Amino acid sequence: MGGLVDHVLNLDQGWLYLIVGLLVFAEYALFIGFVPGETAAVLGGVQAARGGAHLSAAMAVVVAASVLGACVGFEVGRRFGPRLLNIKFLKGHQHRMAKAMDMLGRRGGTAVFLGRFVAFFRPVMPALAGMSGMGYRKYLTFNALGGIVWGTTFVTVGYLAGNSYQRVEHTAGKAGACVVAAAVVVAVVVLGIRKHRAERAPEPAGAPDSG
Repeated sequence: MGGLVDHVLNLDQGWLYLIVGLLVFAEYALFIGFVPGETAAVLGGVQAARGGAHLSAAMAVVVAASVLGACVGFEVGRRFGPRLLNIKFLKGHQHRMAKAMDMLGRRGGTAVFLGRFVAFFRPVMPALAGMSGMGYRKYLTFNALGGIVWGTTFVTVGYLAGNSYQRVEHTAGKAGACVVAAAVVVAVVVLGIRKHRAERAPEPAGAPDSG
């Protein structure tokens, strides 16, 4: 994925917005994660810090792409229903799908919002919400709110990381900047591993009845 990341960071401003937007849109609308949506959002922020994009424009593109993509995913779930569960990609994740449906049943719109911040739930939650029969107005409200918070958060993370890289490079040279970049990458990887382990962790068994 490193080569693709380098390619994205070397795009002209217009192409950057287009590619980042398409990567985010595809993950939400089509369950496709060539590059995870959050990574694409971070890259938009990094490029803004480097002067290759406008921060506000990068945020607008990421938020719009995530909201529109999730709306398409919702419609896909509403139209095709349980047949989606037979997709090869999803067949190996029935336990997670069950957890996502349970989360939707218990929390409704809040699950749509929170699902954006969990790697596996992010691309499938819109379709599951449509499959569950959730009202479109309710879904749109939580989808838009989640898209705004998620998009601005990850673009800002990229922007701050990019600024840190530039400041260190200016004062300590490229070697020091590479240390910062490596630390950011390690932090992202560690967070990803923790989220992955949390998702795979078995749910605690219920306490025995006292009677």
